[in-house]
Amino acid sequence: MEFTARYQDGKTASSRDVICIIDLASDPVMLAILDAGTREIVDRWPADECHLLHSRMMELRIGNRQRPAGARLAVTGIENMKAALGVLPKLNQHQRADYWKQARIIGLATAALLSVIVAYLYGIPLLADRLVTFFPPEWESKIGATADAQIEASLTGGKGYAVCETNPNTVANKAITRFTELAFAGLNSPFAPTVTVVRSDVPNAFALPGGRTYYLSSLIQASRTPDEFAGVLAHELGHVYYRHGMQGLISTSTTGLLVGFVLGDLTGLSVAGAVGASLIDNRFSRQSEAQADDFAGKTAQRLGFSPSGLVDLLDRVAKDDAFSKALALFQNHPLTDDRRAALEALDTKDPGARPAFTTEEWNAIRDMCKPPPPPPLPDVVTPAETTP
Repeated sequence: MEFTARYQDGKTASSRDVICIIDLASDPVMLAILDAGTREIVDRWPADECHLLHSRMMELRIGNRQRPAGARLAVTGIENMKAALGVLPKLNQHQRADYWKQARIIGLATAALLSVIVAYLYGIPLLADRLVTFFPPEWESKIGATADAQIEASLTGGKGYAVCETNPNTVANKAITRFTELAFAGLNSPFAPTVTVVRSDVPNAFALPGGRTYYLSSLIQASRTPDEFAGVLAHELGHVYYRHGMQGLISTSTTGLLVGFVLGDLTGLSVAGAVGASLIDNRFSRQSEAQADDFAGKTAQRLGFSPSGLVDLLDRVAKDDAFSKALALFQNHPLTDDRRAALEALDTKDPGARPAFTTEEWNAIRDMCKPPPPPPLPDVVTPAETTP
């Protein structure tokens, strides 16, 4: 039994009319492909390796697993198609096998995709606090530098931070540095936080991976006492200590971070798209907020000031609807009843408690972002009278 077809060898675009005959005497059984005019052998295909390709109406397209992907026989006409199926009875069997193979591949790929999605949505966030320990501190510092540049561009439109006082030896900067060093003293943290006060109409404070912490001037103006300022600052330092910024990035940017981890590049494109946006709007989990609160409360106990300042600020803001809508700190760090109770429990009500900053230091901090006074007017010189 034989059938006619159009043959392509898969190497060139040319095709020819051929006659296909099964050679049962060969081992293995071969499909002999002969030129339709000269009946010279053009090719020989192992019969058991023949399989059906995607075909058009009233046409069979046959390929072979031992030939190039483009090699094919195009069989048209009812009689020729019946003859081809008779000569190659395993065509349908191979088609069913290929179908189930493709179905298994699609099923496994779907299951793998679902497992990645489930891990991304649930597993990674739950394990972020453990995964963060695998990231070297120097990498985290580099990520913080990348985030710093992005946030600076976002807040200032590319103009750069308007740092309130660039001189580290001013009364205000020395007081803030002293407070930060005392807060981290003896904690064996790999980071030495730096706090920078910048001029901004957005009342907020945020901490970046690696220890860079920013306090925006509008939030200082919203603080009525040094303990309120110290409570918020200690809270942000708690986020640095527990590496919450890095945990948040792991939770929200896992794919990019893993690519960067494999490639050894955690400062480039693998994280650049997500770092700034996720950190400037850092809505931490309840557990992270509770840890930062606990750090602030215990810092207050160690340094001898009242931790109720953070409660006072957030509680007061919560009652002022107009102000709370603008105060990014309250939106990012909502003061729940549980958090309020935990912070108040840390307040020992020690009558000997002293403010976190002296009066001189607090006044300097409050004034560090005020605009400088205008220069004095020049003396008016009255022209001397002249006599005619």
